[in-house]
This record gives sequence, C-alpha cells and structure tokens, in this order.
Amino acid sequence: MRLKLVTATSLLALCLVTTAQGVEINQDGANAVKDTLTKLLPEDLAKSGLITVNPAGARYEIIYDLAKLLAKADPATFAINGLTPFSMFATPLDSGLWNIEGDNNLNVSGHFKGPDQKPTDFSYSIASLVYTGVFDPAISYLRSGTFTGKDIKVTSKSDTEEVHASIAAIDQKLSSTDSAGGNGRIDFAASGSMSTFVEQVSGLQMPPVEIRADSIDFDAKVNGLPAKQIREIVLFVLDHLEEKELSPENSDKIKGMLKQAFPILASFSETIGVNNLTISSQMGNGGVKAFGYNVAVDGPSDAMRFGFGINAQDISLDSPLMPASYSTFVPTSFELQLAMPNLDFATFGEALMAMDFNDKAPETSGEEMSKKLFPDGRLTVEFPKVSAKSDVYDLDMTGKIEGRVDTEKDYSMEATILARDLDKTIAAVQELAKTDPDLNQVSFGIMMVKGFAKTDADGRSRWDISVSRDGAIAVNGQVVKGPDGPDQDQDQGLEPDQEQEQEPDQGQDAVPAPPQQP
Repeated sequence: MRLKLVTATSLLALCLVTTAQGVEINQDGANAVKDTLTKLLPEDLAKSGLITVNPAGARYEIIYDLAKLLAKADPATFAINGLTPFSMFATPLDSGLWNIEGDNNLNVSGHFKGPDQKPTDFSYSIASLVYTGVFDPAISYLRSGTFTGKDIKVTSKSDTEEVHASIAAIDQKLSSTDSAGGNGRIDFAASGSMSTFVEQVSGLQMPPVEIRADSIDFDAKVNGLPAKQIREIVLFVLDHLEEKELSPENSDKIKGMLKQAFPILASFSETIGVNNLTISSQMGNGGVKAFGYNVAVDGPSDAMRFGFGINAQDISLDSPLMPASYSTFVPTSFELQLAMPNLDFATFGEALMAMDFNDKAPETSGEEMSKKLFPDGRLTVEFPKVSAKSDVYDLDMTGKIEGRVDTEKDYSMEATILARDLDKTIAAVQELAKTDPDLNQVSFGIMMVKGFAKTDADGRSRWDISVSRDGAIAVNGQVVKGPDGPDQDQDQGLEPDQEQEQEPDQGQDAVPAPPQQP
C-alpha cells in the first residue's frame, strides 16, 4: 500500500517538467502544463479529456478523469461505478520546483472477468487521501512529501473466493538530499506506518482465515541514486516502445545512458516491522508479538554486500492439529540473517554494456554473466546469525558457505553451533519418545552429537564445524571424515560381507562412540 501511494502521486506528476521560475498563472500556462502532461499519451487519449488544467489563483488545478480510460472497455468484461474526477494542485516556486498538494477520496465498485472468464465483483474505498510534496522537474520525482490515508477498504468476491481487507490509517514521509561528492546523485529516505490492518479470506476450498496486525511500520533509504539519468532512460524507453529493433545509433545511446547511470545506487536498506500479528481460522490460531524483515545492499560497486533477515518474537500456536506433547518444541522466537558479500556489479555492468541489445541469441550466457557478478565464479553465503528458542531448546548458529555458480559439488563450510541446556532438550525428547518410539533415534542422535561438544564459559555446548572442499569434515578440531577418495576396503579386495565384519578404523577418520543412552 505504501508503494502504491507514493508511486501514484509520482505518476500524476511524472511529466510536469515546465520550468516554474517566473511563471505567470494564466490559461496559456495551464495549456502548456496540460500539453506537457499529455505528450506521452496516445493521441485519442490525450484528446479525451482525461486531463484538464485550469488556473486557480496562484496555482494550477490539475483534474484527472480516470473514467475516460474506460470509455472503450466492454461493460461485460470490465465495469466500474463511482469513479469521479479527482484533482491535485501545483504551485510553481522561484527555485524551479513545484509544490503539489491534494485532498481526495475514493469510493468505487465494479466487476471484471479474468483470463479464466470467471466474474469477480470488487469495491475500493478511501475516506480521505491527503498529500503534499515538492516536485523536481529535473528528475520527474518528488524531493519530499507527506501522504495520509484514512479508512481504506478493499473487497473482492468471486464464485470461489471472497476477500475483505481494511486499514484504519496509513502515513508516509519522503525526504531527499544531494549525495556527498556533488555528482548529481540523490539520497532518498522514506518512512511510514499502517494501523489496524485486517484481512479476511474465505473460499469453497478453504475455511475462513482472518489476519490482523495492530500496526505495520517501515523505513527505507537509498543513497547515490542517479535520478536524472533514470528519468532519461525511462523517457527513452517510452519513446521507443513500438520499435522492434533499435538502430545502431539508438543502441549506442541507451548503452551510454546506462553507463552513466551505473552504479544504480550506492546503498539501499529497508526494514519492516509488524506488531501483534495474529492469524485465526477453524484449523487453529497463531500469532507473533513482533515480526521483522530487513534487506540491505551496500559497499563499493566492485564488492557490494547483499544482506537479508527476518525475526519473530513471542511466537504462539494453538491448533488441534498440533498434539499438546509437541507444543513445547514450537519456537517462541526465531531469527535468520544471511548475506552475500563481494558482488562485483562494476564488472557485471561492463559486460552488460558490451552486449548487443538486438541480438536474439546473445553469445553471453546467463552463467557467464553470473561469473561476472561473482568474482571468478565463486560465491559466498554468510550466516551472521541463525537462532531458535523454545521452552526446551536454545540454539544459535553462525557460519558461511563458499561454492561456485557452475557446480554444486565444489563447496566448503565453516559453522559454529551453540546450544544451551542440551540435557533439557534430550530429556524433553526422551519424554516424548514414550508416546512416539521413533524419537528414540532422535534422542540417541542428540546424545551422540553431544559427545563432540565443547563447553563454553557460559555453559553452552559448542561445535565448530569445518567442511573442506575435498569433503573432509572436522568438529572442534577432530576429524570425523577424511577427504573424499577411493573406497579403501574395496581397494584391498574385500567382499561386501567381509567389510561388515571389519573392526572400525581407529585412525584419524574414526568417529568416537556415542555415550550410552540412559
């Protein structure tokens, strides 16, 4: 929803490129603004009355009659009622920028048929949508803005499914500054919140499900965005949409524009937090006190780092499908953070610029391009933190995996696993095994793993695990599997039955015997 509001406002002002400085508000100026706004539209649509611009004191009123877009629509396939014109106001500033503002509402309903020809009825309403901002013609985007929506409701109903969703209020803010270095790039920051989100879904093949959240908060930043170059690329693409093949001159031109835009950004980050999320259905109820998501990209263009993470706190689950004896094993908190470092977007961009955009069968394959992005074709996936906790276990893991983009066999891994109160975990599994004997093997396995553990100063059990590229595995410095190679027993000419009768090898590849099960 937050993206839709920002994007919609931006599109309304996309082509408002008239220089504001010294502009006199009159009908000629209104006509010029209208011509600018409609110049990228098809001729029949530009003349349809979709956009009207009138002088309004010290500003222009821009009226959008979106019903004109549906003039040629087949009512049997798509119809909408209540779509009345809405307006925004644009005030030219001496700086060359424009102030934009609007205060509208929406209450529409209608129906449509999808590709499967099944009819769907829908309604969409916003009691109030208020926005203000400062628009920069040089980048065809907002330099700053605030957006507020209240009482937002959406419904959709077909023969097989029905959806109702509502949001009490949504607030957003956008700001920007010129990037350091004076290179014409811009840093953008956006934040916002959504309160009282409710969604109800039901259908012929599923029982009713209700999803609720007290609030959803977000924060996003992008630094070093070449906004002006992106604007020129968008306008170039729109201007050549109908061309089946670019001329050599235009191909070189778009490559030059893309080269100027690289790198597309210096860094990007986004976080989303959901508070008091609950899911209710006939199959059971569940919830999370706090759920978070984050993604970040930063670093120099030849060694960028992509990071992603999710976390959940105070997880609850109450379902008849979950036996009570297993409930203590449901995690009460969970966190996953992963990252991919050393992404070479600089070399990747150079390879992209060297491609022939008109070549229907380019020589450069996706695998070759991926080797440009990952230096020497090697990739690394880091796990700065993986943790899970419940009433009977408390686990933490960090590590990394290194491999190649062209094979799944050549890889290595380093990981550290920490477990608190492991005896408590074993006891819980053994208690559960009284009603599920298959879990005896799980209990036995945990005790065997415990035999390899070291004990940290804080009492946690530790396993430092190393898997080398040759297949060797070591735990806490002890080799539990040697390098991959020919089967030594077969090399000695032993028959399969003889192999089973041999005593275990007591060399470096021997696995310590697990402790006896209590």
